[in-house]
Amino acid sequence: MHVMILGAAGMIGRKLVEKIAREPQALGSAVSRLTLVDAFQPSIPEALRSVTTTLTTDLGRTGVAEKLIETRPDMILHLAAIVSGEAETDFDKGYAVNLDGTRALFDAIRQQGLKSPYVPRVIFASSIAVFGTPFPSVIPDEFFTTPLTSYGTQKAITELLLADYSRRGIFDGIGIRLPTICVRPGAPNKAASGFFSNILREPLVGRQAVLPVNDNVRHWFASPRSAVGFFVHAATLDTSKVGPRRNLTMPGLSALVSEEIEALRRVAGDKAVALIKREPDPVIERIVAGWPTQFDASRASALGFRAETDFDQILQVHVEDELGGRIA
Repeated sequence: MHVMILGAAGMIGRKLVEKIAREPQALGSAVSRLTLVDAFQPSIPEALRSVTTTLTTDLGRTGVAEKLIETRPDMILHLAAIVSGEAETDFDKGYAVNLDGTRALFDAIRQQGLKSPYVPRVIFASSIAVFGTPFPSVIPDEFFTTPLTSYGTQKAITELLLADYSRRGIFDGIGIRLPTICVRPGAPNKAASGFFSNILREPLVGRQAVLPVNDNVRHWFASPRSAVGFFVHAATLDTSKVGPRRNLTMPGLSALVSEEIEALRRVAGDKAVALIKREPDPVIERIVAGWPTQFDASRASALGFRAETDFDQILQVHVEDELGGRIA
C-alpha cells in the first residue's frame, strides 16, 4: 500500500510515522511505499527508510497537488494546515493552504480518476473550530457549523468538499474533527490554543509558561496518542457505516483550565504550578470565547473512536511518551 502523509513534519504527522514504524500494518495493510510531504523536511525512522520518500514543498503553490497525486497513493492522510492563530492574522496564507491547496488536492484526485479508476481513502484533519457561538453547552453530532474564525471557515468549507467528493465516488473520505491536542510536545507554535499545552508542558520541565485566559475557560481535549489513534482507526473504518455525513466530531474530555492546573499540581506539585504566569491577552481571549466547550460525540464513539476521560490520563500520556516516564 502506498501511503502519503501531508503535514508529515508536524506533531501528529511525526507520531503517525513513528506508529507505522513500530506497527507496519497499523493502517490495515503493510506500507510498501510511504511519501512524507511538508513545508519542512520530515524525518524518517530507520525502519521505514527503504520505502520512504520525502518532499519539502508547499501545498498552497500552483501545481504541487497535481504532482503529488501523479503517484496515485492508495491512502492520503491530510494533516497539512496553517494553524488557527496564523490563519487569523495572515488571511491570504490561511486560504491559500487550508482551502485552495486542499481543493487542488481533491481535484487532482478527480483528474487522475478520469484517466483510469482511482478512488483512494482520504483522511482529513478538521477541527472543532468549525463550530461557533451561539451553541448549546453540549454540542450534538447534528449541530450545524457556524465558524467564527478564518481557520474554522476554511475547515468547514473543506468538510463540505470532502463530503461531496465522497458522495460522487471520487475518493473515500473521512473528516476527523480534532479536539485541542494536549499536551503537545516541542516548542510553542502559533496556534491560538497553544497555551493549553504550554501551561503543562513547560512547568513539567521547570520552565515558566504564560496563561492568557482566566481559569474558568472550558475546552475540549484529547492527547497526541489519542489523535494518532483517531487517524489509525479511520484508515481501516468501514465507511459504509458512516453514511453521507463523512465528518465526525472526535470524542474527548471537557475540562476547565483550573482542572488542567489541578492535574498538574497532583503530578508535579505546587512548585510546577507556581511557574504559570497569568498575562491576559484580549486577542486570544476573543478567539477562545467563540470556541465550543463540550460535545456529544456519539457517532464517533459508536464507530469505535476513543479518547481519555480525565486530565490525569492526558498528563500521564505526556509523561510516558515525552518525558521517559519521569518528571525532572
